[in-house]
Amino acid sequence: MTIQGWLLILGFVGILLALAKPMGLWLHALYEGRRTPLHRLLGPVERGFYRLSGIDPTQEQGWRRYAVHMLVFNAVLMFFTYAVLRLQAVLPGNPQGLAAVGEHLSFNTAISFTTNTNWQSYGGESTMSNLSQMLGLTIHNFLSAATGIALAFALFRGFARREAKAIGNFWADVTRITLYLLLPLCIALTIFYIASGVPQTLAGVVDVQTLEGARQSILLGPVASQEAIKMLGTNGGGFFNANSAHPFENPTALTNFIQMLSIFVIGTGLTWTFGKAVGNPRQGWAILAAMMILFLAGTTVAYWAEAAGNPMLHQLGVAGGNMEGKEVRFGIAASSLFTVITTAASCGAVNAMHDSYTALGGLIPLFNMQLGEVVIGGVGAGIYGFLLFAILAVFVAGLMVGRTPEYVGKKIEAREVKLAVLAIAVLPLAILGLTALSSVLDQGLAGPLNKGPHGFSEILYAFTSAVANNGSAFAGLTANTPWYNGMLGVAMWLGRFFVIVPMLAIAGSLAAKKYTPESSGSFPTTGGLWVGLLVGIILVLGGLTFLPSLALGPIADHLAMIRGQSF
Repeated sequence: MTIQGWLLILGFVGILLALAKPMGLWLHALYEGRRTPLHRLLGPVERGFYRLSGIDPTQEQGWRRYAVHMLVFNAVLMFFTYAVLRLQAVLPGNPQGLAAVGEHLSFNTAISFTTNTNWQSYGGESTMSNLSQMLGLTIHNFLSAATGIALAFALFRGFARREAKAIGNFWADVTRITLYLLLPLCIALTIFYIASGVPQTLAGVVDVQTLEGARQSILLGPVASQEAIKMLGTNGGGFFNANSAHPFENPTALTNFIQMLSIFVIGTGLTWTFGKAVGNPRQGWAILAAMMILFLAGTTVAYWAEAAGNPMLHQLGVAGGNMEGKEVRFGIAASSLFTVITTAASCGAVNAMHDSYTALGGLIPLFNMQLGEVVIGGVGAGIYGFLLFAILAVFVAGLMVGRTPEYVGKKIEAREVKLAVLAIAVLPLAILGLTALSSVLDQGLAGPLNKGPHGFSEILYAFTSAVANNGSAFAGLTANTPWYNGMLGVAMWLGRFFVIVPMLAIAGSLAAKKYTPESSGSFPTTGGLWVGLLVGIILVLGGLTFLPSLALGPIADHLAMIRGQSF
């Protein structure tokens, strides 16, 4: 580890924290439906959309109606994308003449982008046409991100409202988030990326002459615009197979830094928005403090493990940290930081190959995802996932003080606790169940490239990434098979919507409750004790649930590496 590496990490954290309140203020204006400076320009577009679609943005919805509209919207988008991919060969915008995408791969990809996972069982530049990238995939990058933020708004209203039957209007939330937040920021980021050397063109291939005199075909496309929303919306799907390790997606150290900020900035802003929504910004800062403790702990371990390198190589006289699978232009510190950020935020974009990390370095991104999107998390999904753990934490705290647990003025009763447990239990049930099946069936065992504990880690990482809606991978797994495309598709759907529906039920239940003011017997939920309890609950639940699988995978891999055993 180096001083420069730590300065990069601390500088990133400092800038991120400085952006939390400004971003939170903007999000809070959208949460309340108030005018922003962009309404003068984009207001007519919003009103025109409502007129064309017949939507009344002032008509609010109960949690059941909100959930049904959200599910139907996402299902329609999924089938639309499936059709675009299957018809790719006959649609325009295909300068390379690529064939239609296969049935099981189209199924997997359509679900992947609908659920904000962006898992890729394919190489983007060799599989997807420009039209498929823009119409089939990038549209999801906007709308799945907007859906996540809208769902967070719905849960905020559940905590903030008193004896109410409605939690907002899904269509109004998604429209405002897309128009006044995602689109303007992505336009600015796209211009920055173009100025930094990221391509933005409808051309398919450019033939050039190399320094050796040979001819080489370089693939191009509308990369900059997709890069902007893939990071800002914590989507992660790359235009190129190498993702943000590709110089056309991430050419410089500055673009790398901006991409890392883009992944986290909305998630951190939403913590402040929550505090403002419930009338106490300190509530949001407490949540952000717990998130940052988990993030910095993971970053420290990952950076240390990668900087320490592989003792087996050290014995052969190869000194230094682990640079396998990393870009020289980024190095160990920037690669480790990016890896922790992208898995803490359920983004899935990569600037290094996680399969090439040391065993403990690879354990951290795996464990980040297994915690359930609570370390910042995906846009919207992170904060509502964290609040599910907060409900359990305040329930435990209520038992400690011997009274009905309360959180931000709402009593947490049996219904909310049961629904929170149901939502949180989806992750281990799906991750461990599908990993177990794939570890014993021939179809599953055909996927891993490596044997032994690292091969098991490749399977475990794949289903963890799918259920957590992350999308990154231990790339040694051959996932473009009917088994993995099908099972990972199911895992992504479970991980997204089987958490959302119980969460919305909690929002509806909380909105109907009366406000309960704090008393001398209330457990404080803004101080250090509360932050420590949150971190402890998350780590205990994650550790008890996933430690056995981690022991079979990365921990066993690490012990084998120390003993000089390879597979």
